[in-house]
Amino acid sequence: MKTLKELFKIGKGPSSSHTMGPQKAAKIFLENNRGASSFEVTLYGSLAATGKGHMTDIAIIEVLEPVAPIRIIWKPDVFLPFHPNGMKFKSLTNDEKPINEWTVYSIGGGALSEGKGDDDMFNSPEVYEMNSMTEIMKWCERTGRNYWEYVQLCEDSSLWDYLEVVWIKMKEAVERGLKREGRLPGPLNLPRKAPTYYVKASGYKQSLQTRGLVYAYALAVSEENASGGTIVTAPTCGACGVLPAVLYHISKSHEFTDKQILHALATAGLVGNIVKKNASISGADVGCQGEVGVACAMASAASCQLFGGSPSQIEYAAEMGLEHHLGMTCDPICGLVQIPCIERNAFAATRALDSNLYAAFSDGSHRVSFDRVVEVMKRTGHDIPSLYKETSEGGLAKGFNMTGNVND
Repeated sequence: MKTLKELFKIGKGPSSSHTMGPQKAAKIFLENNRGASSFEVTLYGSLAATGKGHMTDIAIIEVLEPVAPIRIIWKPDVFLPFHPNGMKFKSLTNDEKPINEWTVYSIGGGALSEGKGDDDMFNSPEVYEMNSMTEIMKWCERTGRNYWEYVQLCEDSSLWDYLEVVWIKMKEAVERGLKREGRLPGPLNLPRKAPTYYVKASGYKQSLQTRGLVYAYALAVSEENASGGTIVTAPTCGACGVLPAVLYHISKSHEFTDKQILHALATAGLVGNIVKKNASISGADVGCQGEVGVACAMASAASCQLFGGSPSQIEYAAEMGLEHHLGMTCDPICGLVQIPCIERNAFAATRALDSNLYAAFSDGSHRVSFDRVVEVMKRTGHDIPSLYKETSEGGLAKGFNMTGNVND
């Protein structure tokens, strides 16, 4: 597995695969083609199907248009073989003859790939020797250490400074989102709800207040993401509200130190990394189970560790967080990371706390391992038809047009 710095990315929403990834690709292509007279970018599959709602075109245009005119071609019905999020960049001469072209894929969480295996320019060093939860859990039990200590063993010392920045950015996204009112961008005219949920939750008794506050925190981050604000992929933009909401709530309501929160972040990152390595965190590849489901697993593991869970209980919490999202489709209305994405973040955050509690009541033993659920999630995701995987052609998105109205 790669470093956690590649999982937790700080950037602007609304989509890690549809905005962050393509913008990064445009910057790389520009560096090698600054003499071009014009550019042509073809978007395929899911990138083309929901690119306008995700602002894929804007992300690319912002980079290339200051240098030369750009034309974007949309091919939502063409799926390149390596990944549903394919794109082809071309640089052209004055008479529109090709100078250079490059095919690249946005594979989730802001990561890119050329689909070339060992020859891929985006290959980076593997820093983890063990790549499964079972292996790492057994190491923890054998050595008397915890998951974050395995992370510390594999990563260099700069990781903790990086995670400190990640935690600061997560808190800032929560706090910004709690203060901002108005509607979210796009044709749905969806009003922000986080400030209202926060005020209402504050008036309830403790038992209901806890849940209401977690909703508010998750809504705050997800609404910041939907409006193009700065967030942290955890593991993606579309699922960025779950982990910050859980950690922010726990840090506010219990006396955990920042160091303990960073340790929990490391464990959460390890869980996300295992899924990224062995399956996928791309909604276009495996549906929302790979985004919100994985985010829930990450938050479940982090909270269980903070409350003193054993390695087996932490693994059990993560397993439940992912298992109970199996089969979840990615069907954003109008291609926007708003409906149902924002509500899903809020519910997944509370489900993570439930997973922690359920695991804490157990002795950690259970029949279905986290690794098994990851395997099933990958297979299930590949069995789901493409219209349910970030194309906005099926499910909740079916029948809606780009004005946010139902087609007759």
